[in-house]
Amino acid sequence: MTTLVAGGAWVRFDGVRIDACGTGLPPASASAATHASTHDQTTELGDALLFPGFVDLQVNGVGAVDFATARDARAIAGALDTMTAHGTTACLPTIVTAALDDYDTMLDRIRAARDLDDAAARCTILGVHLEGPFLGGAPGAHPKHLLRPVEIDWLAALLDRHSDLVRMVTLAPEADPDLAATRLLHERGVIVALGHSTCSYAEAVRAADAGARAVTHLFNGMRAMHHRDPGLAEAALVDDRLTPSVIADLHHVSAASLRLALAAKERVVLVTDAVAPAAGTSGGLEIVERDGAVYLPDGTLAGSVIHMDDAVRNVARLAIPMERVARLAATNACEVLGDPTRGRIEPGRRADLVAIDPTSLSVVGVWLAGAHVA
Repeated sequence: MTTLVAGGAWVRFDGVRIDACGTGLPPASASAATHASTHDQTTELGDALLFPGFVDLQVNGVGAVDFATARDARAIAGALDTMTAHGTTACLPTIVTAALDDYDTMLDRIRAARDLDDAAARCTILGVHLEGPFLGGAPGAHPKHLLRPVEIDWLAALLDRHSDLVRMVTLAPEADPDLAATRLLHERGVIVALGHSTCSYAEAVRAADAGARAVTHLFNGMRAMHHRDPGLAEAALVDDRLTPSVIADLHHVSAASLRLALAAKERVVLVTDAVAPAAGTSGGLEIVERDGAVYLPDGTLAGSVIHMDDAVRNVARLAIPMERVARLAATNACEVLGDPTRGRIEPGRRADLVAIDPTSLSVVGVWLAGAHVA
C-alpha cells in the first residue's frame, strides 16, 4: 500500500488502482493497523499538486522520433519514455496523411511498441490517431498530393486488420460527403474527429448527427470564425456532441483565443500536436524548428515542440483554476475515449498520477499504475 501526501490532500493505492483519497491527513490504513507492514509506504510531497496522469490524444513524435517513420519499436519506446517524464501517462500516437500502402507498416510498428515486455513502465499507448488521409480544404502541413476522398473499402479493411489499434480518425466532412466513413467508424467504436476542413456549420452538424464526436485542434486547419457564416470552429464550440482539442503552445492559438475557447465550452481537451523536429520531416515534408514551433519551409505551421506539462503551464498561467486544468489535461480526453479507468483521482481509477511543483508548475513525480516511474 502506497500513500502520497501532497498539498493538503492524499491518495492511497494498492498496486494498479486507487484505493482511497481525501483532504487533510490520511487515516491509518486497515493494512497498516492489522499488519504494521513494512510494505506500507507514505511519500510526503510537500506542497506539490497531484494531477491525474496527462492524456495526449494527438502527438506525432518527440525529438528525433516520428511515430510514423520510427526505425523500430524501441525508438518509439524511447520517445514514450520522454513523454512519461513530462507527465503523460497515456496517449494516442498520431500518424499524419500517408500513402495508403504505408499504413499497415506504420500501425504494426506502433503495435510492437505497445506490446513490448517493459511497456508497463512508460506512457500507455491507448490506440492510434489517424489524422488523414481523408482531409479537405484546409490541409495545413499535410502532403496535399496524398489527400483524397474517403475510400470506404480500404478503410473497412484497415479497421478489420487493426481493430485493436485504430482509436481515432480525423477526417473532413467534404472528403466524406455521404458520411459513410463517419458512420462506419462510429459503428466500429472509433472516435471521429472533424478537422482540416472548410466545411460549413451545417455540414459539421450533419457529421455530428452521423457520429462525429470531436474536433481536431480548434482554430487550426479550419476556416476563420465569421459571425454571419459559421463553420467548424463555431460548431466545435456550440454543439454539445463535439469536444474540441486545442494546441496550447501559444503559437497555434493565441492566449486570447485560448481564453475564448475555454470560456465558450467546458469540455475542451489539451493536446500537444508535437512533432519530431530532429527527424527533419513530418509526413514526408521538410520541417524546421523556429521560435518555439515547427514550420514547413513556406512558413506553414507544422506542429509543436511542447509536452503536456508545457500545455498545463501555459493554461494555468492564464489564471485557469487548477481543478479545471486537470480536466483539460486528462479527464476530458478520457471522456472522449469512453475510458472510465483513467483521468480522475478517485477510488477505482488507475493510479496514474503526476505531482506538480506549485510554483514552477514543473513535474516532480510520475506514477504509472501505482509504480513510481519518474
